[in-house]
Amino acid sequence: MMKKILVLCTGNSCRSQLAEGYLRHFAAGRAEVYSAGVETHGLNPKAVETMRADGIDISKHTSNNINEYQDVAFDYVITVCDHAREVCPFFPSDAKKFHYNFPDPAKATGTEAEINAAFERVRDMIKQYSKAFIETHF
Repeated sequence: MMKKILVLCTGNSCRSQLAEGYLRHFAAGRAEVYSAGVETHGLNPKAVETMRADGIDISKHTSNNINEYQDVAFDYVITVCDHAREVCPFFPSDAKKFHYNFPDPAKATGTEAEINAAFERVRDMIKQYSKAFIETHF
């Protein structure tokens, strides 16, 4: 039985999308990975760019609302921002819950280079987290 992972964030546009991309990459077919938000903000173009720079294409991902997955029995639920953890609806499941509050690169300000650096920094944090998560749980 393939394990199912859900990554939750506020808007399912950036951090949860990066995590979905890396968890899929490191799981290499050993898990079904989903991501969702308590709202949907669409895919952040900079998230797509920063992942492409690391060889992972998330351009076909969609921004999904948590309510779309009420009937999926997840094994793991990972919240990647405090807001999602606080407002996340109760999941009637036996899913093991994990939480890591990653900074939101979409809130970065400054020059184009500074904003890109913020995205790369968060991408690399999420990459390390995702790799360790798969190594630990699979």
